[in-house]
Amino acid sequence: MRLDKFLANSGIGTRKEVKIILKKGKITVNEKIVKDAKIQIDEIKDNVKIEGEKITYKPFVYIMMNKPSGVISATEDGKHKTVIDLLCEKYKNYKVFPVGRLDIDTEGLLLLTNDGVLAHNLLSPKKHVDKKYYVELKEPLTIEKKEILENGIKLEENFVTKKAKIEIIDKDKVKDKNKNIDININTNEVNSVFITISEGKFHQVKRMFKFVENEVLYLKRVKMGKLLLPEDLKLGEYRELSEEEMNLILN
Repeated sequence: MRLDKFLANSGIGTRKEVKIILKKGKITVNEKIVKDAKIQIDEIKDNVKIEGEKITYKPFVYIMMNKPSGVISATEDGKHKTVIDLLCEKYKNYKVFPVGRLDIDTEGLLLLTNDGVLAHNLLSPKKHVDKKYYVELKEPLTIEKKEILENGIKLEENFVTKKAKIEIIDKDKVKDKNKNIDININTNEVNSVFITISEGKFHQVKRMFKFVENEVLYLKRVKMGKLLLPEDLKLGEYRELSEEEMNLILN
């Protein structure tokens, strides 16, 4: 592998930035200063350092973010702040992208990676990866309407949703059961539910509740597959997945 590609793929910088770093003599390969970006190295065996600190080759990164409202799930946008804008330069250099999307006003669990194969597997309809959302509704959800949504409904473009799972939450138990949920609706009555779906059509959750004459006031994704949004990851924060969490999304 070319040295500049190795450095770029390790999050050191863009190809252009890497060339500048090399020219300044900050990179050593097997304890020798190297300034030539084109030299070939063994990314596993060779000892590459930047200013004396060893660089461990890591071609892919996997990031978990608690997406805040007002930020779009895209790599770039001319009008709105994107989830990429929230990242430090280290992760931007990896050219990560969001796995799927959350609406601009939807909060919660979002994965970002530069691993296209993993992203495809998580998004593929054939995989049926469940997504669980915490929802605050304008009106209470009746048992009858709950069953209608759970059994599948036909949306506007003749798309029939797969069976969903809905759990109606007692408002007095919301904070105890969902410590990582930010209750932001100041009403005397909070009509809260969890809904789990295996699809991700445009505005699907909002459109499903609209079908039963209700309105989503607040929406937050709290789980994707087996991966649960951690209680200690605050809005706007992000971190790399742990080995245990990686196993959850791979199995």
